[in-house]
Amino acid sequence: MPRINVLEYLDEIAARLPDKPAFCDDHIQLCFGEADRRSRAVGSALAARGFYGEPVVVFMEKGPAAAAAFFGTVRAGCFYVPLDEEMPRHRIELIFELLQPRAVIYDQSTQAALAGLDFHGAALDYDELIQAEFDEPVLQKIRARAIDTDPIYVVFTSGSTGKPKGVAACHRSVIDYVENLSQVLQIDENTIFGNQAPLYVDACLKELYPTLMFGATTWFVPKSYFSFPLKLIEFLNAKRVNTVCWVASAFTMVAALRILDELRPEHLRTIAFGSEVFPAKQLRAWLKACPDARFLNLYGPTEATGMSCYYELPGGFGGEKVPIGGPFRNTDVFLLDDGNRRVEAPGQPGEICIRGTCLTLGYYADPERTAQSFTQNPLHGRYDEKIYRTGDLAQYNESGELMFLSRKDYQIKRAGYRIELGEIESAAHSVEGVHAACCLFDDAKKKIVLCYAGTIARPDLNEALKAKLPQYMMPNVTHQLDVLPLTPNGKIDRNGLKEQYL
Repeated sequence: MPRINVLEYLDEIAARLPDKPAFCDDHIQLCFGEADRRSRAVGSALAARGFYGEPVVVFMEKGPAAAAAFFGTVRAGCFYVPLDEEMPRHRIELIFELLQPRAVIYDQSTQAALAGLDFHGAALDYDELIQAEFDEPVLQKIRARAIDTDPIYVVFTSGSTGKPKGVAACHRSVIDYVENLSQVLQIDENTIFGNQAPLYVDACLKELYPTLMFGATTWFVPKSYFSFPLKLIEFLNAKRVNTVCWVASAFTMVAALRILDELRPEHLRTIAFGSEVFPAKQLRAWLKACPDARFLNLYGPTEATGMSCYYELPGGFGGEKVPIGGPFRNTDVFLLDDGNRRVEAPGQPGEICIRGTCLTLGYYADPERTAQSFTQNPLHGRYDEKIYRTGDLAQYNESGELMFLSRKDYQIKRAGYRIELGEIESAAHSVEGVHAACCLFDDAKKKIVLCYAGTIARPDLNEALKAKLPQYMMPNVTHQLDVLPLTPNGKIDRNGLKEQYL
């Protein structure tokens, strides 16, 4: 029978491999049996307090304990909302204002921060919850009532108005995503993940639920190691990590600092990247360092649960741009032009649209923005079918593979020319001595601003760009930084750069 609840994975793997490490960090190695026990304790404790079918905030330090709290929340028939103390206080306050949660699970690292928030519900100590007695009859009753469209989690993305958007995903979309992703990544019982993403973004799904599904192991990589790439590679080797699914900027930094010339990952067999364009120069350094690994480019929005497209780089890949390829099984990804017509001709741009089981439930308590992005499929009106309009532009190449172009809002018009800011970034990345680059547009002054980190001087970079870009695409202002700021999930912080330089 098809699964309807993600915890069926945990039920089965805990019975089969109770003593195998599941989620690990430098403080704890949580085996499947113990993860299952803790989830049942947390679920029983929440149910005993009358929480059901509602958000439960998990405000804990990233690690195995937080994962167990997630699963316990789902056992109680609730859905978890992961938060972290590294998030700005103002953002946390906005999320609390939208959710109006009655319960928050905290640990010792977040207790003081929670006390400083305007929260008057039940503050629940994780260490006390996991000591609760199981109430199996109640847990079984909750499971019997569950259906596959019940929500599992709400994760928050940035909204254009400054108000965070809470994306609600259900069992059906997560199961569909995890099973198709796992097939693409070839996950099995011997997989050892090295997790990079924070637990409050959807990217961590690539590790959390495949680990349960196959009896794999996930190591949470200390965040600080991504600022010290040599320690990062040493950690991967020490833990025998063979599979990583990171944002492209995490790989870029390691390659740009030439760490791979000193030490190579010894066990990596699957390297998946996404969320940003992987500069060709740094990608080639990784291809050289890990010649026996599979490299996959993944693409997809939070609103479609996670990644929706993939492209596996062939051996000897030497291109400048990596396709995002084609859709996962049971997912349709297509392009629409400004007139809502399907785009099929190579080279013609269109907005990426997605339909299928992978679509989430929409934005939590925000029907207006949900209706704007999750729309009726304009290719027909014969029955209700929702698609998600990503706001991303792409085109097909001659082989029928999707090539990402840019965000709609990264496309500008200047002096009568339509310009893709991503094309300027790509040119900058190709210059020797540039480690990372981000291009911005000051719409009021009609000026292109390029921020970069690297060793090359500004005049030399500008001279190199003149050989790569037409005059109308040349940056008006260039800023050299020691490092480009990153968001908590590892992407370049464009909004932070805009606030400082526009």
